[in-house]
Amino acid sequence: MKIYTYIILVFVLIGIEVHAQQRPQYTQYIFNNYLLNPALSGMENYTDIKVGYRKQWVGINDAPQTSFISANWKLGDDYLWKNPLSLPDKGDNPMSRNYMQNYTASPSHHGMGVIAVLDEVGPISRLDANITYAYHLQMANQLNLSVGVAAGLTRIGFDSGSLQFQDNETEPATKNAFESQIKPDLGLGVWLYGARFFAGASVQQILSQKLKFINDPGFNLGKEVPHYFVTTGYRFFVSEEISATPSIMLKKVSPTPVSIDINMKMSFKDRFWLGGSYRKDDSFAALAGVNISKLINLTYSYDFITSDLNRVTNGSHEIVLGFQLNNVYEVFSTTKMW
Repeated sequence: MKIYTYIILVFVLIGIEVHAQQRPQYTQYIFNNYLLNPALSGMENYTDIKVGYRKQWVGINDAPQTSFISANWKLGDDYLWKNPLSLPDKGDNPMSRNYMQNYTASPSHHGMGVIAVLDEVGPISRLDANITYAYHLQMANQLNLSVGVAAGLTRIGFDSGSLQFQDNETEPATKNAFESQIKPDLGLGVWLYGARFFAGASVQQILSQKLKFINDPGFNLGKEVPHYFVTTGYRFFVSEEISATPSIMLKKVSPTPVSIDINMKMSFKDRFWLGGSYRKDDSFAALAGVNISKLINLTYSYDFITSDLNRVTNGSHEIVLGFQLNNVYEVFSTTKMW
């Protein structure tokens, strides 16, 4: 049956099959780890909103494309007014070496947020919607530990009407295809952070769910499996206003091998940054970002494919627009992200 072949190929392409990654991948995750780890909810003392779009494998028809929006914020006023990291002098650079020498950990506080991610490829779409919560514990004068949880729903849809066949005949199997499935979703995370370093671990898709789009016991398209992430990074200062932050992330989705991402970010004062990323056996990327004002920041990345796919694709684009609402201290750049 042609419909069976088509669906299986699509599932392999986007990673919904059990043997591959099922969640979308991001090049700019290092600047919005909240997408992967709910423990970052409410880390900053303003409301952090991100809106992003990723076009993967340009040049391939029906290749994956991902859109997302995320927002997280602290709960209560104690963190806002008592946070030693808040900047009393407008315009001070929270990323400078002098400022980091006087870094003090944030007081214990709560945070929460929301995330919605739409991933599409061919006739298959996946919508993940989650509410997150985190508690940030002040462990020492310059050290915080946060623990977070994400809970929500996942809707996986199949648009059988978009399928086209060369002979223009209607495939009988499409009449019995399930158009959508809704499953519960759960994730957990932990995050340790100070003035110059961060380390975290998280797991997404804890609840394994069977996936089936065809009402035929002879075709089993697998099930959702947990995604594990471990990441860490450290900031070095080249000069008073220039810093370099190398980082690494390990990702495991059974039964595939561990995926490794290596990143480097160069920050110039509190205004703009440049960076690079390497994903083992897949791609390397160039990244850039600018803090336009105390309210808006913009980042862009381009992936150069190094796998066999480079014969048919020109690479992948990703762009993210950020907003810092309720930014009462009028900082241009984040005080705790890297």
